[in-house]
Amino acid sequence: MNIRFRAAGGAVLAAGLLVAAGAALAHDEGSIPNTPGGKAAAARHQNFKQLGGAFKAIADELKKDSPDKAVIAASAQKAKALAGGLPTWFPKGSGPESGVKVEAKPEIWADPNGFAAAAARLQAETTKLAQVADAGDMAAIKAQFGATGGACKNCHDKFRVPDKH
Repeated sequence: MNIRFRAAGGAVLAAGLLVAAGAALAHDEGSIPNTPGGKAAAARHQNFKQLGGAFKAIADELKKDSPDKAVIAASAQKAKALAGGLPTWFPKGSGPESGVKVEAKPEIWADPNGFAAAAARLQAETTKLAQVADAGDMAAIKAQFGATGGACKNCHDKFRVPDKH
């Protein structure tokens, strides 16, 4: 495995884990207000958890000497499907005003065009990932997995509160 792939794969895995971790921090179980905003935040949490799981499944396969192309393809299709719905996961009223602790920056709602562009980039990259995964070319999958991770990072950099380490 070359160093460039390891760096790209590590970035994507980190992005996937950040998605899952951010989703986990999006709310504390049992403290979700029974409001449209609270319900939207809870649904967003579940969606990000699934998206992070799909990315992790791909990353785990790519670390193997003999990756299971079927697992990669199925996970890439799942990521594509989830990314397709991402713009709807942030309705007005589902930010901090919902009473739920969120990791989303106010810019998501203040800059809807910028957020839509970031979501569209993720949608385009996950679509390409699903296509190359279906074709089964491991070199293309590895390269596209890195590009997909870049789309995740792009959105996180502008629209997600940084992790506190």
